[in-house]
Amino acid sequence: MTTNSEDQALEHAARMLPRRAMMHGVSLAGAAAVLAAGIRNAEAGNTAPFPAHPRWKFVFVNHVTTNPFFVPTQYGIHDACALLGCDYQWTGSQTSNVAHMVDAMNVAIAGKADAIAVPIVDPTAFNAPTSKALAAGIPVFAYNADAPANSGNKRLAYIGQDLFESGYQMGEKIVKLVGSGDVALFIATPGQLNIQPRIDGAAAAIKKLGKGISYQEITTGPTVNEELTKIKAYYLGHQKVKGMFAVDAGSTQGVGEVMRQFGLEKKGIHAGGFDLLPKTLDLINAGFLDFTIDQQPYLQGFYTVMEMFMFKVSGGLVGPADINTGLKFIDKASVKPYLDTKTRYEGNSSKAEIVPRTGPIAG
Repeated sequence: MTTNSEDQALEHAARMLPRRAMMHGVSLAGAAAVLAAGIRNAEAGNTAPFPAHPRWKFVFVNHVTTNPFFVPTQYGIHDACALLGCDYQWTGSQTSNVAHMVDAMNVAIAGKADAIAVPIVDPTAFNAPTSKALAAGIPVFAYNADAPANSGNKRLAYIGQDLFESGYQMGEKIVKLVGSGDVALFIATPGQLNIQPRIDGAAAAIKKLGKGISYQEITTGPTVNEELTKIKAYYLGHQKVKGMFAVDAGSTQGVGEVMRQFGLEKKGIHAGGFDLLPKTLDLINAGFLDFTIDQQPYLQGFYTVMEMFMFKVSGGLVGPADINTGLKFIDKASVKPYLDTKTRYEGNSSKAEIVPRTGPIAG
């Protein structure tokens, strides 16, 4: 199909975007170059790897649908669907209510969704709806949180961070920063598989490497306001604590706010956690948090759609593959580009753009 307008050419070229390049970490600038090449090929060769297809509808069930962490995830879903000519629905629970999530999966199955993605935050609750969907010919992918290997869940693939390993690396960082003394580990919703493996990993590292460290796990709750209140109350009752660390986005922001409120960095208390909420980045830059860990939520949406699409277009021959979306420590020395650049890839802008980059790339 030869198009007459740039917009039509871009849409056509998007369908030619090679799956292998996107699945193996091509940069956004690289992806743009592939798209440009695709436009030239479309105009010259009148061929495309993907034939015309239905506007498949992909349903994303989520455990905290309004949490700011998942803003870039939704942008990733939107962008991948726009590239590939598909539609999506964002549904689930606002408060990590597993029953509501299961209900949303069952609604998607009854509505004959073309594919379903769900964070498997409970070890067994999603087994039945996953099996039901697969029996109906609907592929199911896990993103952000995965079922344990022995859970019996038959999801096709997991797209997200290696959660235990990220927690273990955080634990190693805690040992180096604190050395000895009491440490608090904050977790929003214990037992949920998007964050429980992290706190398990951190505890394992502290037990192995931090012989002089005593840690306590504290539940904060599913909303940002609850988390801040619980963290403040903990500090006021444990003012000899040497470190405060969190394994979820809201609790990490709350730790930083408590550090700032009481000037705890001046008392030698260390702090850190996960994810790139805008306030968290500001708190790192101001010296109230030592670090945060990026798990690239945009990719958790984008790559999941890519896998769904490839499964559909190939009749299930291509697509199901676990993808680790990565682990990157952000500290005061590396936070500046995140503060200076507002993009949909980090969820702090809705604007679609190519982000210029210069200079060497750290390995």
